[in-house]
This record gives sequence, C-alpha cells and structure tokens, in this order.
Amino acid sequence: MFENLSDKLESAIKTLKGQGSITEINVASTIKEIRRALVDADVNYKIAKEFTDRVKDKVLGQNVLTAVSPGQLMIKIVKDELTVLMGSDKADINLTGKPAVVLIAGLQGSGKTTFSAKLANYLKSKQAKKVLLVAGDVYRPAAIDQLKVLGEQIQVEVFTEEGNQQPVDLAQKGIAQAKEMGADVVIIDTAGRLAVDEEMMTEIAAIKKKVDPDEILFVVDSMTGQDAVNTAKAFNDRLDFDGVVLTKLDGDTRGGAALSITYVVEKPVKFVSTGEKLDTIEIFHPDRMAQRILGMGDIVSLVEKAQEQYDEEQAKKLQKKIRKNQFDFNDFLAQLKQIRKMGNLKDLLGMIPGVGKSIRDIDIDDDAFNKIEVIILSMTPEERTNPQILNGSRRKRIADGSGRSIQEVNQFIKQFDEMRKMMKTFTKLNTAGRSLKGAPQLRK
Repeated sequence: MFENLSDKLESAIKTLKGQGSITEINVASTIKEIRRALVDADVNYKIAKEFTDRVKDKVLGQNVLTAVSPGQLMIKIVKDELTVLMGSDKADINLTGKPAVVLIAGLQGSGKTTFSAKLANYLKSKQAKKVLLVAGDVYRPAAIDQLKVLGEQIQVEVFTEEGNQQPVDLAQKGIAQAKEMGADVVIIDTAGRLAVDEEMMTEIAAIKKKVDPDEILFVVDSMTGQDAVNTAKAFNDRLDFDGVVLTKLDGDTRGGAALSITYVVEKPVKFVSTGEKLDTIEIFHPDRMAQRILGMGDIVSLVEKAQEQYDEEQAKKLQKKIRKNQFDFNDFLAQLKQIRKMGNLKDLLGMIPGVGKSIRDIDIDDDAFNKIEVIILSMTPEERTNPQILNGSRRKRIADGSGRSIQEVNQFIKQFDEMRKMMKTFTKLNTAGRSLKGAPQLRK
C-alpha cells in the first residue's frame, strides 16, 4: 500500500540536515522532494504545493529538542498534515433509518458490487445487523448473478425481480421487502457506466429522490489516481453523497486518490477495501493511514483485529494449559484459525512499526498455514492431545497421510516442542513477576 510514495517521502526526509533549528536553507531541498513525491503519487500539483507550504510554515524556526533530530520533527509535522489532508478524523456510516437505506454509486469496474457484499458482511458480522442486498444494476445480468453468489457466501438475502428493468421501482420494492422481513439495513447496488454520463446521473438522482437514503457511498477505484478524484467531484455535484469508499488499495496504488479526494470534494473517506475476500474491508482512519504511508506501521489497527478474535474465557483456559505444559495440537490449531480470521498475514505484519519495509519483497504465503493444518489433521485425536506419544512410526504415518515428507513432519514437531517450552517459561516468569510485585519490600 503506497510503497513508492512511502519510499520517496522517506528519502526526502533523510536529506534534512541541521542541528538546534530548521532553517529555510536546510529545509528547502526536503520540501521540494516531498512535493515531487506527492505529484508522482498523482496528487494534483496545486494540492501538493499547498500541502508542502503548510509543512514549511510549521517547521521553519522550530527548535529541535536534544532528543529529537530535525528529520524526526519533520516526520511528525508531515504525519499531522497528511492526517488533516485526508480528513483528520474517521467518519461513521449513518444507519438511523428503520430500515436504514444505503445507496452505493460509482463507475462500472470500480468494485461497487463486491463492496456492497463486503459492507453487508461487515454490518452482519461486526454490528449484528440483519441486511438485505438489492441488485439494482439492471443492465448487467452478470452484476446481478455476482451479487447473488456473494450473498450466498455471506448468507445475506439478495432481492431481485426478473424482467424488471426499472431501477427506481426495483429499489422501492427492495425496501418494502426489507421492511417485511425485518431487516435493519438495505444496501442498494446501482448501475455504473464506463464514464460519467447524463443518463447514469439522472437515473441515480431519481433513485435518491424516491428512496431518500440515509447514506450514499461513492465507490472509487484507487488505482485510477487523479481521475478518481475528478469522477468523485462530478458525482458529488449531482448526488451530494455522504462518503467515499476506496477500493483496490492492495494493487499498484500511487495514493493520489486517498490523499486528495477529501480535500477536493469535502466529503470523508469512510471505508477502504483491499483484495477480493469479503472480509477485506476497513474503516478509514486518516491518522493511521498517515502512519502507514510514512512507514510507521499501524499497531492500533493490529490490536483491534486481535481483540475481535479474542475470547477472554478461552484465553484463561489456554493460560492454565500452558502453565501445566498441556498445550497441545488442538490448541495450536485453534490459534492458527484465529490468526487467519484477522486477515492476510503479510498485511498484518506490515502493521508492526519497522516491519513493513523489511518484508516488502518477501513472499509470505498464507497457504503455509495449510501445510501445518494438514499435518495436525492427519494425527489421531489421541496424538493431538498427547504430543509426547509421537514416535517414529506414528510420524511416518502422519507424513504419509498429510502428503508431507517425514523431514517436514519432524521439523514441525520439533518447532512445536520448542514453542511449548518457551511459552511455559514466559508464563512462569510472568507469575513470578506478579508474586514479587505483591511481596513485602525489605526496609533499607
């Protein structure tokens, strides 16, 4: 995500020299390189210049503390200004209606249909909402079929009416169906075009007028850069939408749309979407995105993802088993499944400060977990519960059953044993630390 922009900003800030204060002389080259990096990322030149002028005004003449280098001060100011440029604070989706109506708009190919399903899945799984999807793209049968397939995958009902070529009527009937079934939210996927045209604008404006949506989200393909910003402005002039969704942020994204779309249309980015999996949707946090762009990681989002999968009661049971050295392959398998639910492994590691750049060129395959799972699942229930009984003949049978080599099985079991010992040691140290903390202190 924004790898080229991150590299260029990092390179620009490294050129900053000086001690005690930052002067117009030693900052000029850095400011110029930052502006060039933004323009290369497809940010409009006027916006890039205004941004760097603000950074320059804030940084000039500031005293550099002994413990802070000029480069660190510049990073802090650039991060703050990037956060402001992208909207300052996260913006929530409005779901006050009964049912709440969410209208999805955008050009053809922007990812509207996939995002509609992702949003439905998000509202269902994270907010326990009952959702109805309405297939309103009546011109592309493939879009209707796609939404049906996606709806089945996430177990959300999709409203369609064969032969109905009237988008406004279809949207109204979809809302009536939602009321009848007691749905909390209706998500209407609308038709797009390859480019902005009057027919499309008139149609979606008519849908808006008739259904009076609580929320209109405009979906843009972030890979289209400045074109996405211009398209958003054209839609906003007609629709006055509530928020933006940036899709395909995992692709070769230069970053121009994410950085400048809020500045241009004065509407917040509410969601970002990466990949095709239906759980790859995130609330947009301008401050966290600024940190990612500057290579500072995003530890808060990582912790939030972990907390979503955290079961306190299960964690207590697991801690007891570790303390008694009873952590087994069943427990290990359960932990793997929780990690997989958090998302793509490389993306997760990239949220750790300082790790993202170091693993950029490393191919981290989520399928590596599959190899481990198939080995564990080739064990008998007794073997999974009692790792110590895995002798040579049992390991040979497990290797044959899993399709892995005996060397791979032996290596995995060795690593598992080492992990158990390490976990037990940490638990003992933690327990000892708590005991010492509560012990009476010797008087001097």
